[in-house]
Amino acid sequence: MKLHAEAKPLKGPLAGGSKGATVSVEPMVAGEVQWPPGFFERPGGRLETLKISGIGLPRSKWASVPCPAFLIRHPSAGPILVDTGLHPSVASKPTANMGRVFTRFSRPQIEPGADVPARLRGKGLDAKEIRTVVMTHLHYDHSSGISEFPNAIFVLNEAEWTAATTDSRPLLRGYRPQHYDYVFDYRTVSFNRSGVSSYGSFARTFDLFGDGSVRLAFTPGHSAGHMSVIARLSERDFVIAGDTVYTTRQLDGGPEPPRPLDRHTWKRSLQELQLFKREYPDAVIVPSHDAELFKTLDDRYE
Repeated sequence: MKLHAEAKPLKGPLAGGSKGATVSVEPMVAGEVQWPPGFFERPGGRLETLKISGIGLPRSKWASVPCPAFLIRHPSAGPILVDTGLHPSVASKPTANMGRVFTRFSRPQIEPGADVPARLRGKGLDAKEIRTVVMTHLHYDHSSGISEFPNAIFVLNEAEWTAATTDSRPLLRGYRPQHYDYVFDYRTVSFNRSGVSSYGSFARTFDLFGDGSVRLAFTPGHSAGHMSVIARLSERDFVIAGDTVYTTRQLDGGPEPPRPLDRHTWKRSLQELQLFKREYPDAVIVPSHDAELFKTLDDRYE
């Protein structure tokens, strides 16, 4: 797999931090995809593989789940985006951005004006003003809109970048290299270096601006270099769990996802997230694809 894009290591916090800073977080749903219910929560029993793949299950019984992004407003570092939602073109021609395989399987869809750039305009921001985009990981339903933020620094885990750019069968791992093969400013975080510290129950975190306002937590397993994002609100934390868990039920011991890339490291990441929930019950923890949860979220958390 040959890419034009290259990444540089992020050796220290990004500029813009300010002592004692707190942030606000605005969840956004930017499209949805369809997957079999067994893809999210392990069904067990006979013919489990068929259930996971949705074989024999009518499309009407597949689950439509959100593809979210999150706007974090920092008082001195400016607006920060976490993940990118679906590309605006998915509204009219999904194969152009998603390709035939992903379009046929997951039927991505988004209403005109529901993409992240449009939602940002509704909030008084232009996509070109976004200077920092954090990617929890690079699976296609999170990376679809990368091209819309050409002026941003994209921050992601070093292990995720390596996996997404070297895998010989990227589609089977959930990657679509066309989404991130742009000559943009990619910066990779290594969680095996100085400057990485624990936070709460998370063993390895990176302080993105050096002021404690936005921390990147190492939560691999779903993918090779998955990260969660911990945003410090005025009185509690907002945790963007990404795909560490698909549903809130999994935080409470519900059925696990059937096929994480590495179940051992995923279990460790899940345990850190569950322990954080127990130790900090006021924290807001948001999985990426819990449709019922997204119906209950506030427009803004401060």
